[in-house]
Amino acid sequence: MESRVEEIMNRGVVIVGAGGHAKVCIELLRAAGTPVACCIGGDDSDDRCLGLEVHKGDIHLERLRGMGYDLAFIAIGSNAVRQRLGRIARTLGYRLVNAISPNATISPTARLGEGIAVMAGAVVNACTTIGDLAIINTLASVDHDGEIGEASHIAPHCGLAGNVSVSERAFLGIGSKVIPGISIGADVVAGAGSVIVSNVPPGARIAGVPARPISK
Repeated sequence: MESRVEEIMNRGVVIVGAGGHAKVCIELLRAAGTPVACCIGGDDSDDRCLGLEVHKGDIHLERLRGMGYDLAFIAIGSNAVRQRLGRIARTLGYRLVNAISPNATISPTARLGEGIAVMAGAVVNACTTIGDLAIINTLASVDHDGEIGEASHIAPHCGLAGNVSVSERAFLGIGSKVIPGISIGADVVAGAGSVIVSNVPPGARIAGVPARPISK
């Protein structure tokens, strides 16, 4: 069994995505010593991504699984698309790996899902839960007892105080700040620099200091 696991690990991780976010995640995996096999991109993707061959079209996800690859990372910026492809990959039998920078600080009591990305300089503090396929981007911080939902994205330089809950597929734009105890609903989009001082209902678009609803 151990030899089988080693064989698969040596094959490397299949990266779903071939854009800018994929480049960052490939470097995170390499920094952690995780072999990376190739990328799966769209028809308009470049032929190579950081030296890796790019297979164009989602059909290759099933083809590579049939060849014995069973580790994948979904490196897609869109929250909804990342969640959808993550579910497809799991249905095909892939195991989603994490891409965590060695320069991130993660509490030993934090609970991490699968397929997450935690970028350089990020901080995840005590008793926080990071859901599957979530992104904690560069220099973002999530304080104690946080709940970060599946396929959500905490952008660079965001600061979340203690006991903040962020539901699935929510996006907090670069530099957003959230005071303690706030609940942010699913599919919320917060503009860059938002200061969130009250609960946000699902699907809301907000921005400003303090953050207020805006038109879509």
